[in-house]
This record gives sequence, structure tokens and C-alpha cells, in this order.
Amino acid sequence: MRFTDIFIKRPVLATVISLMLLAMGLRSIGSLPIMQYPFTENAIVTVTTTYTGADPDIIAGFITTPLENSIAQANGIDYMTSISSPSTSTITVNLLLNYDPLKALSDITTKVNAVLNQLPKNAQTPVITVSVGQTIDSMYIGFYSDELPINKITDYLIRVVQPKLQAVNGVQNAQILGNQTFALRAWLDPVKLAGYGISAAEVGTALANNNFISAVGRTDGQMFIQNLTSGTNLSDVNQFKKMVIKAQNGAIIRLEDVAKVSLGAENYNSAVSFDGRTAVYIGIVVAPSANLLTVINEIKKIFPSIQEQFPQGLQGKIVYDASLFVNSSINEVIFSLLEAFLIVTAVIFIFLGSIRSVVIPIVAIPLSLIGAFWMMLILGYSINLLTLLALVLAIGLVVDDAIIVVENVQRHIEEGQTRFKAALLGARELANPIIAITVVLIAVYLPIGFMGGLTGALFTEFAFTLAGAVTVSAVIALTLSPMMCSKLLKMGDGAAKGRFMTYVDDSFTKLEHFYKRILSATLNHLPVVIVFAIIILLSNYFLFITSETELAPQEDMGIVIAQVTSSANASLAQTQLSANAVNDIFRQFPETDHIFQVDGYQGLNTSIIGMVLKPWDQRTRTSNDLEPLVQNELNKIAGAKVAAFQLPSLPGGGSGLPIQFVITTTETFEKLNIVLQRVLEKADEAGIFAYINPDLKIDQIQTKINLDRDKISQFGLTMQDLGDVFGAALSEGYINYFDLAGRSYQVIPQVMRATRLNPDQILNYYIKTSSGASIPLATVANLQRQVVPESLNHFQQLNSATISAVAFPGISMGKALGTLANIAKQVLPQGYYIDYAAQSRQFIQEGSSLIVTFFFALIIIFLSLSALFESFRDPLIVLISVPMSICGAMIFISLGIGDATLNIYSEVGLVTLIGLISKHGILIVQFANDLQASGQKKLDAIQAAAAIRLRPILMTTAAMVLGVIPLIFATGAGAESRYNIGLVIATGISIGTLFTLFVVPSMYLLLAADHSEIAAAEHLEDEESFG
Repeated sequence: MRFTDIFIKRPVLATVISLMLLAMGLRSIGSLPIMQYPFTENAIVTVTTTYTGADPDIIAGFITTPLENSIAQANGIDYMTSISSPSTSTITVNLLLNYDPLKALSDITTKVNAVLNQLPKNAQTPVITVSVGQTIDSMYIGFYSDELPINKITDYLIRVVQPKLQAVNGVQNAQILGNQTFALRAWLDPVKLAGYGISAAEVGTALANNNFISAVGRTDGQMFIQNLTSGTNLSDVNQFKKMVIKAQNGAIIRLEDVAKVSLGAENYNSAVSFDGRTAVYIGIVVAPSANLLTVINEIKKIFPSIQEQFPQGLQGKIVYDASLFVNSSINEVIFSLLEAFLIVTAVIFIFLGSIRSVVIPIVAIPLSLIGAFWMMLILGYSINLLTLLALVLAIGLVVDDAIIVVENVQRHIEEGQTRFKAALLGARELANPIIAITVVLIAVYLPIGFMGGLTGALFTEFAFTLAGAVTVSAVIALTLSPMMCSKLLKMGDGAAKGRFMTYVDDSFTKLEHFYKRILSATLNHLPVVIVFAIIILLSNYFLFITSETELAPQEDMGIVIAQVTSSANASLAQTQLSANAVNDIFRQFPETDHIFQVDGYQGLNTSIIGMVLKPWDQRTRTSNDLEPLVQNELNKIAGAKVAAFQLPSLPGGGSGLPIQFVITTTETFEKLNIVLQRVLEKADEAGIFAYINPDLKIDQIQTKINLDRDKISQFGLTMQDLGDVFGAALSEGYINYFDLAGRSYQVIPQVMRATRLNPDQILNYYIKTSSGASIPLATVANLQRQVVPESLNHFQQLNSATISAVAFPGISMGKALGTLANIAKQVLPQGYYIDYAAQSRQFIQEGSSLIVTFFFALIIIFLSLSALFESFRDPLIVLISVPMSICGAMIFISLGIGDATLNIYSEVGLVTLIGLISKHGILIVQFANDLQASGQKKLDAIQAAAAIRLRPILMTTAAMVLGVIPLIFATGAGAESRYNIGLVIATGISIGTLFTLFVVPSMYLLLAADHSEIAAAEHLEDEESFG
């Protein structure tokens, strides 16, 4: 008795097994977390050090370089970049995928602390943060008012709103953008300072000495104690105004005598707006280990209660929400799942023609899919876009096993067997093929599941979810389906069948006769078939090299971003003019829902403007359609370079533009710039870039104050004396803090803006000599204009220039990066190297990983089939259909049908094809071997096997192909990735099946062992051994 007989004879047992799978699966659904992608940690650690007033050379030499040298010794680093700009050093450490960010943070903090004593004494302590590297935050909440000034809105947000948002579990930081945090501003008047004989440095010293925070202590009496306090610190604007700077000749000089004292802001270097209205933003930065959907949903829950407590006149609104794309994508995939189920149901009914027959495979679909959720829970997976996509593909797979069981049992019934006997025979015949098919499909996905890098991190859950669904399907096909066949199927003659079923059977009978004739002719011309198979195999190489390549298709994420870069010396006001022009252009597009704008994004001369699009069902054009149209309009803006781009589709893509090509060297930045300009010239000539911009620009006008050291010494001054004056007058650095309503704020002296509009005014500043006399700076200094780099950038501690670019529509990332690499080979002299950052680095790292996996999967399948067939020949026959199927899919990718490219989705689809197309070959080869074992000759056996398996092969192919039709015609969020994998599956399996029906029988006739001869030889051996 075969094991399948048990379940036919014990229907309650078969039913209980399926109900157990159903119950465990349903229970698991509610326990699985919902995410955009499988959990990955793509963290960056940022080390920011402020040295107010320092130029990029000083920042690079005395801050960035010592910090980089120490940080580079930490573990878990993928690559490190740095920007040394005026007053600020920013070192960005990109961690390896899934490296523990807290461990890295601790390690890097230790390395930074080790070199703190090497930093300039006036430099602030480095600020170290860990976050997910991204261009914009996961959510922006805008706050605006017609009544409240920006600094009061900022203060309310700092005191009330920010703490509540940061308390939400999973929020790394709720950062305030466009803020004007309260600060005590002492706007110094150089003329009055000179008149009173006071230097700016003396004002700074007075502020430090007379606004002193002291802890007095307490009295300690015999019977009681009493705490003491003093008024050494100041906490009121009027107190600062009356603060004594100097007392001379009986007269008191107060701060208000030499400065305008007011409650202002720490700086005025940034501004934000929402739909053209000036505002303050809070940007939500989600922690690397947190679930985006959970965090944002929690914020949405508490935000209404926060709004209820707003002071009169203050309003708040969610400006941008990244979770909308994720939720919409998940809903679209679920809808595709339902569509696929209905389509497959209709296909099965058309092929089987009987409701009784249809019920059996249809029951297998929900049982297999729901059972897969249980396996997902056991493995610690989540419900995400990729696991749901796996279930969509699984619909066509899980129904296959049940279909071939029903078809085989029905065939035995038509031959005169009873339902019970037919179920026993049909299940016995298919037990080995179903197990073999299941093993093959699992073997296909195992290599994906054990891949490293981003592809492995993302598609492990996809692979094992699909394998889990197939495994559950095999269990159902071997337990429940045969039992249901023994109960539901019935014998019927032509009249009893009904017209439709009779028509279906007659059509397949005619098709079978036609197929037999064509197959017979094909088997008589084996050399032609062999040559054809070789041509198909070789054509795959040319199809691969002519296909456009990219990491992943660009998804419509509901937003188009513009990055504005004004001239190097542009003020915030000038940058805002260009940014406002972008804002006006965005408004011209009817797809625009909201616009958010952040000016001073990465310096005074940069802005980021987000064009938030209307929901996907309210517009016909996608963000991919809009991006080139927007770029065409942005190119008309004078005085700034503006790039339109979209957010990366996959996690870990970093920030900035999609194409980031890095040139590194140990040579000077001046020499590097010469080489860079040659590369840019060639890149422009290539004509494939809609926007291209390097980060190395030697175009910033800088004024150097040349000091006459001899004269300075004659006046009894030191370089430190002058440095202190410059710092107090111009640097915008804070002296200390003062208390206001229970919070501390900075005290910042600086000369009035009217006296620092241009460098020449600096020479009119007075400095105090050792004798007490005041002399103008022009006495000991002159000015020299210089042209210097805007910033000094490093990549992996080398001097670097990064070319950021956006390619024209139809130009893939692979072609764009390949073009730049070829140019670099032609142009770069010795000592210059190329590297990649952000999305481009991901593309290069993941480039060949799936190709290796593809061949590894072939090896695993070959070995698995060899063990199952006990033959090394039969697996070769089965796998001969793989290149045929791959060719069918690659034709459409090579032609770029529907902008299809070779990316991680289409490559996973190609790997999936190995298992799908192998199923057909397994069925044919197994049946042919069984027929040979029963005494038929090899030619007769393969012809009969191919004819018998024609109908189930066509049924399973139709179910698989039509089951992915919802993916091919997908719209809305996430449609591009679903299209790519759907196109590969549909074209590969349909064309591959056509080839399989003729090439596999031909290869069987050529390569398979003659089992009748083997059986005869074994029989002769037995007779001889027994005498």
C-alpha cells in the first residue's frame, strides 16, 4: 500500500490535516507584522563638528582628518565620506548592510573620544547620530500661523510638540526644520565700540564673566538648613542690556551702549514653506530598526490630541507621509492576489469543464496560501510587499499539483475505473512526480534564500514564502486532493457531460491529435532540433548583453523632488528666489497635491523642494512620466542648477541623486578639478544625462585677511588677540547660555548686518592695542580675494569629487555608470581611482550576485533530480527546457517592452523560471520512464507520455501565465516592480512551454536510457545467477 492510499481510505484524516493547516495559518496572519520590505538595517552614523568661522582648509586639516583617521579603525564600515565646509565638518559613515547600528555607534563614539584632545580648543564637541540614510525624512509635519512669529512657533514646538513626537517608540529624532530657536543677540556697533575704546573680544569676555552660572550651596545650621542661590546669571533681555561691559573714569559702559540687544534666533540660515506659506517643520526620522508603518501610524494617532492643545492661531498639517506609498502598494498587491485567484479559477473551469472538477484545485489555493502564513510566522517573517508578491506568484504554482491530480484521476475514470480505484491509481502515479516537482521548486529558491547583500536580505523572505506555499500545496495534493477526487468526480458519457464539457474534451482531443503529428515529425528530425536548441542557448548571451540593466525599476512613490544649487556665494535670499521659481513650476502640473520647500538644506546655497502628487487613483500620469517634463521646465531657471529626481525604490539607497560616480586621488583638489572637468566634458558629449553636477567646484570667492605680523607686534598685539576679535565680531559663535522660562538659550554677539555686508567693511573695524588706543584693522591688514572650493570632500579618506547625475528617460543606471566608467578609463591619469556611492554603489555590489545564484540553482536542481531519478541523464533532459524559457523572457527584456530592464525583480523571475519550466519536463520524463518500465519502447513511451501530459501541462501553464496577468497590467503604487517580474514569468513560461513540448521529447529520445533494454539485461542477469 502506498502512503497516498491512507488518505483516500481515511477521508477524515485528510480533512483534519488540511483544517489544521488552515487554522494555524489564520491564527498566524494576525500575529505577523506588516512592513514595506523585509527587515533590514541600512544605517549611517554621522559625526558633525562645528568650529564657527573656520574655513574649509582649517576644518579639513584640524578636524576632519584626525577624526577620519580614528573612525576608519571602527568595524562594520562599508564606506566613509566627509565634507569640510565653512564652520562645519560632516563625516558620514555608511555601515554594512544589517550591521548592528548601536554597536557601530558605540565603536565610533570611542574612536572620536580618543582624538578629542587633538581638535582646536574652540571647536564644539562632535555630535554623533545614527539614522537611516535618506534624502528626506519619513514624515514632515508643517506648523504655520498668521499671528505667531517663527521664533515663538519654534519655541512652542521645542517645549511641547517635539518631546511628544520623540517619545513615540521607533522615532530616532523629531528634528525641527526652518526653526528660529530663541537666542540672546547682541548686535554690536563697530563705531560705538571704537568710540568707547572697547573691542568685540572684550564684549565677549564681559558676557562670559557677567553671565555666570554658579552653584552657591546651602547653610548648615544646628536645627535646619537652607539652600542658597545668587544672581550671577542673567535671564532677561533688560538685564543683558544693563550688563556692565567696562567701568572707566567713574563712567559705566553697558551692553546697550555699544549694541542693540534683542531676543532673536540662533541663526537665520534656513527657512521652510508649505504650499507657499512660511512655516516650521518637524521631520520624523525613523530609527534604523523600527517599522516605518508602525511608527507613522502611532504619530497619526496622537497628532489630533496635539493639535487640540495648540495656542490660538497656530495650525499644523501633515505635509508628507512616506507610509502612504507603502500602504497603497500593499493594497495593490492584495488586489492583484484576488484578481489572480479569480482568473485562475476561470482558467481551471475552462480546461476541466466541470464544477465538481474545479472545486478540488480551487480549494487547494486558499489552503496553500493561508498555510504559508504559518510557515512565515515560524521563520520570523513579515507581511510585506515581497512576501505578498510571492503569494501572487504562488497561486499559479499551488494549483498545479491539484490540477494534475484531478486530470490524472479523471483520465482513469474515463478509462472505466471506479472513482475510488481511479483516485488510488492516479495518486500513486503522481506521488513521485509531485515530490520531485516540490523538491525542484524548493531547490530553486534555496540559493536565493542564502544569498548575501541587499538581494539576499530582501528576497530571502520572498523565496522561502514561495517555497513554503509550494510545500503546503504538495501536502494538500497528496492528501486532500486524491480524497476529494474519490468523492466528487464521477463517470459520465458525452451526453451526461453537457455541451460545454463535451466541447472542451473534443477540442483537447483534436489538439492532442495535432500535437502527436507535429511531435512525430519533430522526432524524425533530431539534428534540426539539436541545432535549434544550440542556437537558442547561444542567443541568451546576446540577449543579456543588449538588455538595459538597473538595480530596481523606479517606482511611482507619489513624489518628485527638486534639488536647487545656487552659486557658491549665494545668500539664503538668492537661493530662495530660485527655489520659489521651482515652486511655481510645480504648481503648473495638475497632478500636484502639495509642495514643501526647505531652503538652506545643506548650506545657504541649496534647497530641496518636494512635489507631493495626488493619490494614484486621482491621476493618469506617473512620477516617471512627470520627472522628465519637470526637468525640462527646471532647466529654464537662470542662476541655479536644479535637478528633478525621485526617491530610491529599495531600502538602503542613501541620499542624493541616483547616479553618484566618485573619483578619488591623493593629489590636490586643484589637480583633481582639472581631471574632473575632462570627465564632465566627455559626459556632456555622451548626451545621456538630463542633469549632471559635481560636488567639487572651485568657484567660491573667499577673502583672506593678510595680517602684517611686524606691525601687530609693534602695537603689542598677538595673533590670538586678533582671532578673538574676528570671532566675537563675525563668527556667530555663542559665548554661553541664559535661562528663559526654565530652558537655556545661547548668547551670541555679532556685529550688525549693515556693517558686514561686504568684506571691505571689515577694515573699518577697530582693534584695541596694548596701550589702550583703538586702531582700524586697515592699519595692520589688507584683503586678498581668492577663489577656493566650496567644500573639501573625502571618500574613504582620499580627496574626492563625486559626479551626481540623472539620466534621460530610457537610459538605465547600468548604461549611465558604464558610460562614466569608460570615460574615466580614457581620461584618468595614474593615481586616480573610481568608486561609487549610494544607489550606484548598491547597483555595482549587487550586479552579478543573481547570475551566480542562477547557476548555483541549476546545480542544486540537477543534483536533486539526479537523486530522485537515480540517473544523471534524466535531469539533463529536464533542464534543457531552462534556456528555452530564459530566452523567451529575455527577448522582451532586451527589446525593453514596457520599459522592462534586467533588475533584481526580473532576475528573481528568471531564477523562478528554472523551477516552473522544469515541472513540465519532470512530468514528461517520469511518465515516459514508467511507460518504458511497463514494457513500451523508448520512442513509443516518450510519444505517449508527451501526449498524456499535454492537457495538464497546458492547464498549469495557462494558470501560471494568466495568474500573473494582474502583475503585468498593474497600476498604482509599486506597479513597476510587479510588471517586471510578471512579464518575465508570463513570457518565459509560455514560450518555454512551447519549446518544452518538442525539445524535451527530442532530448529524451537522444539521451535517455532505454529502460526496456536495461530491464532485459537485469532479467538475464537474474536468470544466470539463479542458474
